[in-house]
Amino acid sequence: MLAALAIVMTLAAAPLHATVGSTASAAISDSAASVHPPRDYLAEMRAGFTPQNRVYWRTQVVLAFVGPLVAILVALLILFSGLSARMRDIAALLSRRRWVRLLVFFTLYTLIVYVVTFPLEWYESYSLEHQYGLSTQSFAAWIADEGKELLVSVVLFAVVPILWLAYQRIEKSPRRWWLWFAFATLPLVLGIALIQPLVIDPLFNKFTPLHDKRLESKIVALAERAGIPGRKVYEVDKSKQTRTINAYVNGFGASQRIVLWDTTLQAMKEDEILYVMGHEMGHYKLAHIWKGIVLAALGSFALLWLAARIANWAVRRFGDAWGFHELHDIASLPLLLGIILALNFVAEPISNAVSRRIETEADVFGLEITHDNDAAARAFLKLGAENKSNPDPPSWIRLALYTHPTLADRVRLALDYRPWEQGKPNRFYHGK
Repeated sequence: MLAALAIVMTLAAAPLHATVGSTASAAISDSAASVHPPRDYLAEMRAGFTPQNRVYWRTQVVLAFVGPLVAILVALLILFSGLSARMRDIAALLSRRRWVRLLVFFTLYTLIVYVVTFPLEWYESYSLEHQYGLSTQSFAAWIADEGKELLVSVVLFAVVPILWLAYQRIEKSPRRWWLWFAFATLPLVLGIALIQPLVIDPLFNKFTPLHDKRLESKIVALAERAGIPGRKVYEVDKSKQTRTINAYVNGFGASQRIVLWDTTLQAMKEDEILYVMGHEMGHYKLAHIWKGIVLAALGSFALLWLAARIANWAVRRFGDAWGFHELHDIASLPLLLGIILALNFVAEPISNAVSRRIETEADVFGLEITHDNDAAARAFLKLGAENKSNPDPPSWIRLALYTHPTLADRVRLALDYRPWEQGKPNRFYHGK
């Protein structure tokens, strides 16, 4: 389930240094936009990566590895301490119905994990961001958002009883439950992708139609050039939480929308924002959301097949210590979640590679529809400066953690990719 959501969530709300796309104003002529910029953007980007920014980035890298490992260790602690078996017994006292028992167990497990990992969560998403001047959120507002996230997790679990169905299949078909569960992840991912823009995101921020009507008219004109039916373009009040910048596309069908953070509107010039819109339109035209859903669902088959085998072995090996001897016992939930977290972490370089390719395609589409290489380069430069990003991370970190090409790679692409000057065809955009 976690693996199935990975690529889709990456596309839906990745950090701006990963998701920026831009398009140039239709008013800019091809000849003017094609002039090579006099500035050395790569040198400026590297100069902007100050020692202070480097410390922030290194801390983020450490946390990216530590976070999943801590979550896995907490799951093991709950198992080996016997706490999982005790939570199962508490749930059994409250109801005989498996769905209710699972809901009680899941709620207790979620609360325990949150309490144990709270110091790390506080440091990563509140203290560190304030320390480097990236957060504008008070502690009260931050803790309120944390509470909303917990509530959303429990409510989704209650409304979509996928784990209840999974445990039913584990009991009735212990050898093939993983296959059924893998199939079940597809409608789950589709459902979350559909409702996220309409139900979940508005719990945390206010989304409104783009206030700048002049800019909106240019975005609409750009969408017409791309052959995209009227897309909803929104701005969101992220400035109440952060000073970083971002833009993204999420949802599908009636819920699909392009979202600009108000911080992006404040930090970027019009042609840079238009390039960002070109990038996001590339995601739409190239069906990246749908491709991500399909690839994530396919990846779930391999992950869950392996998870089932590891879980069955672990129950046989450690069942006495854990207080259960069957995988269909709801006390096995921390085991299953821990295994899925571990496998998802190991497989992350694969999903990241897919995501980087998708983002490169969107970057190329934005350049092809705008021919504004300079605006694209400036947009990436601002992304790096505002988000304190490392333009040239070591290769192994890029492979392990980066869902987008490095900023240096994106600037090089922005400066060098201009097939129209050589009479060569575009790779993705084939309109006028």
